[in-house]
Amino acid sequence: MSYFKKMSQWSALALLPIAFAACKKEHDNPPQAATITVENVLNSEPLVESGTFQGTGSPALILPGQSVTITFSAAKGEALSFATMYGWSNDLFFAPANPGILVYDATGMPIEGDISDQVKLWDNGTRINQPPGANVNHPGVADSKNITEVKGTDAQGNTYLAASALVKATLKYNGNSYFTLTLQNTSGGTANQTPMSPGVWSVSYIVGGNLLNAAPLYTSGQPTANGLTSIAEAGNNSVLSAYIKGITGIFTPLSPILVVIYDGIDNPIYKTGEIDRGKGLKLLAQQGNADTLAAYLKGLPGVKSVYVLPAPATKVLLPVTADHAGGIVSQVLTVMKGDRLAIATMYGFSNDWFFASTGNGVDPTVKGDISSSIALYDDGTAIEQFPGAGITQFNLAGTPLAESKPIAVIPNPNAFTTLPSIPNIIRVTLK
Repeated sequence: MSYFKKMSQWSALALLPIAFAACKKEHDNPPQAATITVENVLNSEPLVESGTFQGTGSPALILPGQSVTITFSAAKGEALSFATMYGWSNDLFFAPANPGILVYDATGMPIEGDISDQVKLWDNGTRINQPPGANVNHPGVADSKNITEVKGTDAQGNTYLAASALVKATLKYNGNSYFTLTLQNTSGGTANQTPMSPGVWSVSYIVGGNLLNAAPLYTSGQPTANGLTSIAEAGNNSVLSAYIKGITGIFTPLSPILVVIYDGIDNPIYKTGEIDRGKGLKLLAQQGNADTLAAYLKGLPGVKSVYVLPAPATKVLLPVTADHAGGIVSQVLTVMKGDRLAIATMYGFSNDWFFASTGNGVDPTVKGDISSSIALYDDGTAIEQFPGAGITQFNLAGTPLAESKPIAVIPNPNAFTTLPSIPNIIRVTLK
């Protein structure tokens, strides 16, 4: 046997333990199935903002010549509503017609200046109207009619100037989707001089071009409800304030879910403290479009599989409402020990916030609820506005305004609002 033949035999024998070890390793770590499920579990509310206003005295009336201000944020199509008592009446109140005061024109430009003509006078329908003035006997004789607008005379024939002659409303744009509405009592010296009571105000979310609550404080032609009577009859805003506070909160969809399985590399989606890499995360964080980032990740060494999971029919995962359960998506994965899993999805009603797996993701072979591994981040690529009430938010028909800051965790409370805990917004489970 030649030297070279002997050497080839010995080489083949020497490789046998290596091949056996490789087969043993594959046998000890076989691929396994796991199912990831992502749900939008947010118990959403229809009002994005609400609050109260009052005068400075005791009682806190807004007397003739005095004024109050309301500062709020709004997106295009959203409207400000408010209600305050015509104090020297039995049950009249000032409010704009529903859905409220629109604060942008058709082109998306902020409206400023005198908007007094949008203030109306309403009859709550719960008391017989006496002649208005300081001598009105409160509460008066009970009645049970629907809310109606007072246009010059009430149901008992008492006369009134137009609401715009009694209340001056002025709108000022403060920038970055913030407005200030000033309400001045101008009734002094008129035939309808009256104090105005402490009041309430609200702004409804707009979703798909429709306000979630287009009549938050009252409905013309319907009975009064939710504590408005306390304002209209007695100037007490506490009951209606409690009601609107209870329906004010967070509403946001989640964009189609990006899921990545990888091995031997750090979380390939993002890293806190660094500037957006320009590989598609910006599109996900600003527009909810994960396709560009998914395509990039598929070609990245160490990435084993990438999925983009849209909700059936709606694509985005809508939150829980009174009529519908929250959106949900699932995907069967093939994983092995040593793999890592990370996800990302847009906080839909923001400028560039996104939910993502913290750190280097999770072990996809460990089953259970992994919602605690998710955090909310600012991509740092768009100027922030009130979530759900910003004119430049992409999903509210806006165009984000560029900035460049490192990716960072969103604090809670933040500069705009207080969010529910992350597991009360997004639930992620592995089975």
